[in-house]
Amino acid sequence: MRFNIYTISVAFFLMFAISGNAQQDPGYTQYMYNPLVINSGYTGSTGTLEAVLIHRSQWVGIDGAPETQSFTVHSPLSNEKLGLGFSAVQDKLGPSREIYLDANFSYTIDLSYETKLAFGVKAGARILNIDWSKGRFYDEDDVLLNQNIDNKFIPQIGAGAYLYGEKWYVGASVPSFIKSDYYDDIAEEVDPDRLHFYLIGGYVFDLSDNLKFKPAVLARAVTGAPVEFDLSANFMFMEKFVLGAAYRFDDSVSALAGFQISRDFFIGYAYDFTTSELNKYNDGTHEIMLRFQMNKKTSQIKSPRFF
Repeated sequence: MRFNIYTISVAFFLMFAISGNAQQDPGYTQYMYNPLVINSGYTGSTGTLEAVLIHRSQWVGIDGAPETQSFTVHSPLSNEKLGLGFSAVQDKLGPSREIYLDANFSYTIDLSYETKLAFGVKAGARILNIDWSKGRFYDEDDVLLNQNIDNKFIPQIGAGAYLYGEKWYVGASVPSFIKSDYYDDIAEEVDPDRLHFYLIGGYVFDLSDNLKFKPAVLARAVTGAPVEFDLSANFMFMEKFVLGAAYRFDDSVSALAGFQISRDFFIGYAYDFTTSELNKYNDGTHEIMLRFQMNKKTSQIKSPRFF
């Protein structure tokens, strides 16, 4: 059954009261496979060309619910200390549509034979569009709701640090230091943006020759709001199959699965079950991911494919 977004406006306000924070940047359940979206220091760290495509449909059954597509590609250059990448994200929410386009660059320092520290920068733009006729409270006689926003160009500059070894990683980043406007679906208005701070980490445990275990964490802090946490635990069987679970505090629990289709291609799927008051009005969230990772050079340090 589908619910109009106007019908659930009360639930949105209740969720806002509980969490104290409206989502601004797009979020992903399979963040452990796509750190480049939030951390430019990840650029080139896999030691080979990597491309990741993700589609996320959030809160299925609610008209105007978030829908996100992201594409990232990056690689080390011939000088292995340098990495270059590109990311593109489209995020739809109610009457708004945002497009993020960013170039990423990193420089890596060898701290030891197995440990590397990469510093990254990103630069690009966020393009904001809002068609108020698609809003919950649209009134054709309201002057404010007839002033659409068309292709508003907002520059972005961000930075990140990424420390990693053969079986672990930790990173900190600010995707954009430039604050501008964003669409607030809770109040259905354009509000000033706030800085986002991210911390990510993960480790691969070899439980046996055919079984690996990787816990991972993502923490996000937005100025003026509580810190948000995502925790995940994935198991990889025979370097082919991945099964796992995740928990986003006060928001959702998730099931994850993945399969190494071939030596270069991996496909992943995640389903989120909402634990907030919104679970009465939606059929969950679906996220599918396709990753291409070119065969790596054996001379380079490489993060496990599990990353």
